[in-house]
Amino acid sequence: MKHILNRNNFLLALSIFSIGAMLGSEVHAAKTAASDSNAASGSLPVFARVGKTIISQREYDAVFASTNRNRFYHGKPPEADIAMMQREVADKLITAALVLNEAKRLKLKPDAATVKQKLEQYEQRNADNKQWQQVRIRALPILTRQIQDEALRNQLEQRIRKVRTPNDNQLRAYYAANPDKFTEPEQLRVSIILLSVDPSAPDFDAARSKGEELVKQLRGGADFAELAKIHSSDAETVQQGGDMGYLHGGMLSPLAQESINKLKPGEISDPVGMMEGMAIFKLADRKEAKLNSFDAVKPRARELYVIDEGERAWKSLIAKLKKSTPIQMDESRFLPLPKPAAVPDSAATEGAAATTK
Repeated sequence: MKHILNRNNFLLALSIFSIGAMLGSEVHAAKTAASDSNAASGSLPVFARVGKTIISQREYDAVFASTNRNRFYHGKPPEADIAMMQREVADKLITAALVLNEAKRLKLKPDAATVKQKLEQYEQRNADNKQWQQVRIRALPILTRQIQDEALRNQLEQRIRKVRTPNDNQLRAYYAANPDKFTEPEQLRVSIILLSVDPSAPDFDAARSKGEELVKQLRGGADFAELAKIHSSDAETVQQGGDMGYLHGGMLSPLAQESINKLKPGEISDPVGMMEGMAIFKLADRKEAKLNSFDAVKPRARELYVIDEGERAWKSLIAKLKKSTPIQMDESRFLPLPKPAAVPDSAATEGAAATTK
């Protein structure tokens, strides 16, 4: 349920921003939204028509600016990212319009108590905002409509995502088809000796030399835990003799993970360069990935089944609405998408040969 509410709150936030972006404040909602309504009569450029719903170019530009600022802050994104983001924002706005139209077609009604609560929260946040007080009377109807629209979209999405509880046969089929969802990842029990390097005057050569000497001692039979307590600067593990416990993929840096992947239990790595200095790893144990039994994960399987089926139903509805609703969109300002990387002649020849076999 959380992911549903988060997405719709995001749409509301974009809607509010889109009608207030000109002044960088939500309180400009009344003026801009009123102007956007003129797009239907041709007073403003139209970005898209979704059935009978019109999305103005101004609304699109404001939402794009908000998305760009949230994603890249004050940096300038590459043109390829801009091109993809342009289409992403367009799809969000068109999808929001489709969902709202469908909710209205089904004669859904927003929950009055929820709308009232959100309006009160907004009023409380802006109680000391003089600009808001100046436009409050004009802006409240617009803000109310935005909150009502959000409530309708949310209501429809919850209805579509609410699928029947699966029976045992359905669950077993889901479990068999998705073993990766129920498999415990490989776990590695790792110990570390970290030889830190002063970031103000880095001397990795000295740390590497010391690390190589320690590796010789360890491979010659020295006790890893004892040397870790003497030499390691890793505060979190030094008292445990360098023991980091069991780790799984993604918890270590790529270089450290690559080094440990080469080890068998009991083996010592060569010194590995890290941001903090040079590290020596010992692999104490390796627990292979394990598929849990159906009975052990049955509750989790039921939960994931409902989520996945709900997502499938939701995507199916959006696809159906896009197919059945006339949509016109002005893409003249979109940057071209980057061209896919060219396939080398040898690879293309091999692919063609494989196809003809």
